[in-house]
Amino acid sequence: MIEALMEYDFIRFSFISGMIAGLIAPLIGTFIVIRRLSLIADALSHVTLGGITFGVYLSALIGTTINPLITGIIFSVTGALGIERLRTVYKHYQELAIPIIMSLGVALSVLFLSLADGFNQDLFGYLFGSISAVNITDLTLIAVIGVFVLLFIYFFYKELLLVSFDEEYANVMNISKWIHFLFIIVVALVISASMRIVGILLVSALMTLPVAAAMRVTSSFKQLMAISVILGEISVISGLFLSFHLNISPGGTIVLVSLLILSITIILDRLGVSKNERTNETIQE
Repeated sequence: MIEALMEYDFIRFSFISGMIAGLIAPLIGTFIVIRRLSLIADALSHVTLGGITFGVYLSALIGTTINPLITGIIFSVTGALGIERLRTVYKHYQELAIPIIMSLGVALSVLFLSLADGFNQDLFGYLFGSISAVNITDLTLIAVIGVFVLLFIYFFYKELLLVSFDEEYANVMNISKWIHFLFIIVVALVISASMRIVGILLVSALMTLPVAAAMRVTSSFKQLMAISVILGEISVISGLFLSFHLNISPGGTIVLVSLLILSITIILDRLGVSKNERTNETIQE
């Protein structure tokens, strides 16, 4: 694969995109896991799938190629705004917003998929990831999203930390509402940026599995963020190399590597090599 990286642009684009996804997905996933909002990633990934299938259908309808990544981002952000709106409608049952939006995403996906006359190779790549599907336009969008996510975490780190660990106090300080609004939009952007490599159906795994593994071997929040990113990058790089040499989908390979890493950390924790269970519960709280 080293030779292919030097020779072929699409391999190089995929590798760089994977490195960006391996950075921002576990990074934002740290806050998702701590806040117990992991299902939001699943809901928005299904909405993004609706946007992807709409882009494919629209391209076939008007006879002009439209980058499905753009329509996927639009749908994902719209879905994020929809979740926030429904959370205000169902104030005492805010978790209902997630299955409602997820159902909408699945319904739109099936609808536009049938209108587009079923699967094609490009759509299959969006679903499960493809090492040869990333072009310069995709890479540019993913890089812009990556920079935006890093700037967001840098400038709003204290607010995100406060909302994650003490939401009641954040509500008193009038922080919770607007920071959660921005946060869920960023989650939608991260999902859109990661789907080309991991695939829509598996993108939430890249946001949560490295974090789950890191929680077994860390004792502070900053350590959790750093180790999650490292494990995410290991999973992406290893998955891309294996998928290239075995000629298989990178998405499933990356997730399986992540699961292997998670299994190793759990075994080490059970054997007493990593920190004890009590310290791990402290991080989660």
